[in-house]
Amino acid sequence: MFNFKDIFSVTLILFSVIDILGSVPIIINLRKKEGKIHSGRATIISGALMIVFLFLGQSILQLFGLDVGSFAVAGAIIMFLLAIEMILGVTLFKDDPDATGAGSVVPLAFPLIAGAGTLTTILSIRAVYETPNILAGIVINLLFVYLVLKSTNWLERKLGKSGFSILRRVFGIILLAIAVKLFKEHINFIQ
Repeated sequence: MFNFKDIFSVTLILFSVIDILGSVPIIINLRKKEGKIHSGRATIISGALMIVFLFLGQSILQLFGLDVGSFAVAGAIIMFLLAIEMILGVTLFKDDPDATGAGSVVPLAFPLIAGAGTLTTILSIRAVYETPNILAGIVINLLFVYLVLKSTNWLERKLGKSGFSILRRVFGIILLAIAVKLFKEHINFIQ
C-alpha cells in the first residue's frame, strides 16, 4: 500500500510545483499588504482543493470529454512553462490583481499553493502513483507549506534574496525534468 520511494517522489514533485520557498517573496508582500497571513486557513483550503481534485479530477475531465493522457500532456506543458519562469526569472503567468481576499486566503490557497500547475500535476501523477502515496505526499507538502507560511519573517532574514534565487532555479530545473518525463510518458498514450 504505502511505498516510501513513491511517497518521496510524489512529495518532491509536488514540492517543486508548489514552490512555496520560491513564493516567499510574494507571501512577504501579501503579509505587508494584508497585515496578516492566515497560515492555517490557507493550508487547509489548499489541501482540500488538492484532495478533491485527486478524487474528482478524473470525473471532471470525463464531464468535458477529456482523458488523463491529454490532461497529463497539458499539465506537462504548464509545468514546463512554470519551470522556464523559475529558471530564467521571467513572468509568463500574470497574477490576478483582483484576487485579494480576506486575510490573503484567496491568493495564497488558490492560485499560489493549489494553483493550476499543482492540480494538473496531481491528476498527472495519479496515472503513475497509487492514491495513498499521493495523499501522503500532499499531507507532507501541506505541513511544509504551513511551516513556511508561519516562518516567513525568519526565512526572509536567513536566506536573503540570493538564497531564494538559487532555490527557485534548482527547483525549476527539477520541475523541467519532471515535465519532460511526463510529456514523454503520455504523448504516445494519446495517439
